[in-house]
Amino acid sequence: MSRAFYKILEENPVIPGIKDDEGLKSVAANESRIVFVLYGNVMNVANIVKKLKDDGKIVFVNVDLIEGFSSKEIVVEFMKHHTEADGILSSKAAMIKAAKAQGLLTIHRLFLIDSFSFRNIEKQIQISQPDCIETLPGGMPKVISWVAEMVNIPIIAGGLVCDKEDVVAALKAGATAISSTNVSVWSM
Repeated sequence: MSRAFYKILEENPVIPGIKDDEGLKSVAANESRIVFVLYGNVMNVANIVKKLKDDGKIVFVNVDLIEGFSSKEIVVEFMKHHTEADGILSSKAAMIKAAKAQGLLTIHRLFLIDSFSFRNIEKQIQISQPDCIETLPGGMPKVISWVAEMVNIPIIAGGLVCDKEDVVAALKAGATAISSTNVSVWSM
């Protein structure tokens, strides 16, 4: 990961996640530099990214959530050549690996639902070699601290980060940043 991006991540530890056009409008006025796009379709994703880039944002698109995309690596090539996205989010190691090969920044989303998924983190990171990981749900400070002891890349806590208490707990536990679709969390 570029040092410049890591510095921006540290200076902007609250990352808005947008899931609809209302979120797109709300984030335009927000001071956060990084935005996660969690909606759209093959026809409008380039326009969503362009609006955010015009607002000076660093944009990551969750390619797993874009309607009309498949889980094939060609999606990453599309994102690289037909949008201005800076990076992608995905829960699929192959997508992250393909994005790295295209020169995009990458965030591997890891859903930590049980001990098996927790023990699988190192294997997933070894395969994908992401710039960052996002652990979900993000409102589990104890688990975040375990992950922080295990990995040496930035951790973003996402999902169910609902208020300032969740933000503070995740950051104290070792997360570099948090991501939330809750507009009230964006201004913390």
